[in-house]
Amino acid sequence: MWDYGEYVPVAQKKAEAKKVLEKLRKKNPNIEPVVINGNKIAKTWWGIAWTKNLESYADYSNRIGRGRSYVKNGFVLDLKIDKGIVTALVKGSSRKLYQVDIKVIPLSQEKWDRITAQCSHKIDGIAELASGQFPKELGEYFVTKDIGLFPSPKEIQLDCSCPDFAHMCKHVAAVLYGIGARFDEEPLLFFKLRNIDVDALIKKSMEEKMSSMLQNADSKTGRVMEDVDIADLFGL
Repeated sequence: MWDYGEYVPVAQKKAEAKKVLEKLRKKNPNIEPVVINGNKIAKTWWGIAWTKNLESYADYSNRIGRGRSYVKNGFVLDLKIDKGIVTALVKGSSRKLYQVDIKVIPLSQEKWDRITAQCSHKIDGIAELASGQFPKELGEYFVTKDIGLFPSPKEIQLDCSCPDFAHMCKHVAAVLYGIGARFDEEPLLFFKLRNIDVDALIKKSMEEKMSSMLQNADSKTGRVMEDVDIADLFGL
């Protein structure tokens, strides 16, 4: 017979996590816990896209679900995102804390070139990019496997200090979900994680948009009346 241990109510788990967090905050005021409000872990375009991308890979789909309850119960007590790396502190089933480090390989030059080509005059500014308010076909390209903005499992390195030897333990899985939740709060952190220069991306798009507008302005169309037509129209 399997021993699953004593059942602990969700409310009690959350309360325990909160107590541990309060103690940590006294030592480190800059701690950044992942707080989930409601049933959905991610709610915005970037957060949802990040989560769906992870769940779409067979390497992750059967394992990442282990972390859903952990992140929902407030077990991800600290999560920080920097260029190419995520560091986190996760509470285990007991009060023991585990260090999680996730490295994400920066976007390759080849992918960068393809992305900037696809973004040609389709993005008007950082606000639109951050809110996910861009053409649908561009969003679909962003999440396309292997060629889009989102990393594949081979571009992600996982490490946890827990004794679980699984490639993806529940602490790592919780952090991966927590990253999506953090993108809800600060979408531009996605570009920081992938080491993408947002300003350069916007500038490229705007320059190409302006170039296209100027080319169209220089070319005459059937709707542009010649001087002689205008003169005839008004009897001049």
